[in-house]
Amino acid sequence: MLTFEEIVEKARNFKQKPTQEEFLEFYGYYKQATAGDCDSDEPEDPIKKALWQAWKDKAGMTADDAKEYYIKVYHKYAPKYQE
Repeated sequence: MLTFEEIVEKARNFKQKPTQEEFLEFYGYYKQATAGDCDSDEPEDPIKKALWQAWKDKAGMTADDAKEYYIKVYHKYAPKYQE
């Protein structure tokens, strides 16, 4: 079974770029898994705000749970982007 870090690397090497919505799904779980709850202020820039919101939405989730969900998201999209 692959580790979280190995799954992250595989996701970074998808043959095609995921949609913005899909990327935000990965991003929120990744940030929660690696940095914990978001403690920064909401940014003004719309792109940064979307990233911030994706992370902020995962507040209270443990790092282990976030890693599990990230792996589930990977398996959800891998068939679409691995080939």
